[in-house]
Amino acid sequence: MTLLDTWTQSDHTADGTTHPTYRKGTGPGVIVIHEIPGLTPEVIGFAEEVVAAGFTVVLPHLFGEPEAPMNPLTVSKAMTQVCVSREFTKLATGETTPVAGWLRSLARELHAELGGPGVGALGMCFTGGFALAMMVDPAVAAPVLAQPSAPFAVSPGRSRDLNLSPADLDTVKARAAAGCEVLGLRFRKDPAVGKRFETLTHEIGDKFIRVELEGRGHSTVTAHRQQEAVDRVLLFFADKLH
Repeated sequence: MTLLDTWTQSDHTADGTTHPTYRKGTGPGVIVIHEIPGLTPEVIGFAEEVVAAGFTVVLPHLFGEPEAPMNPLTVSKAMTQVCVSREFTKLATGETTPVAGWLRSLARELHAELGGPGVGALGMCFTGGFALAMMVDPAVAAPVLAQPSAPFAVSPGRSRDLNLSPADLDTVKARAAAGCEVLGLRFRKDPAVGKRFETLTHEIGDKFIRVELEGRGHSTVTAHRQQEAVDRVLLFFADKLH
């Protein structure tokens, strides 16, 4: 038996783009967006924890090989896919990643089916900011940014950028002002996150909830999993989605 055997495989199409999805659980909807290199055993394991906490979890498969472990080879292969794809922004600032439209459509579909105040969305690492881009759609009521690392923090400007267009940032700020909170997770000394937490605090103030773990780890809920981080995510989803 493989790790995804107990998940229901399907796909979602929006604007001419189709990606596979895996679904499991009951209760309010949560979309967990994998990091590079893909749907690793650690990502699936975290998703199982969200299922066990009483949520319907959908895992989009955007790149990589499902269930492949994180190692230099799988990271290299996934990076190649990401770098040639037009669905993702890597270095550009002031732009929303194009795949955000597909993810928003997935969130709307899940919310329409399950009802309630909205769905949760969690992105991690390269996809960390995707959950913020999804917040533009009112179907997303609980956005979580786990170590958001795009655009790659290779310059001061890029390290501060939120991977959002000015118009989308305005919408995020308006939703935050209306009460929608954003949860952010990072290791305090993780250089990949850059200055994005400072930008988020500046832009949306106390609606940005910062969880900063000590040390130089990176993957807060997967490879370098910290129970505090997992607990805060589950509490946030429970508070916002029930």
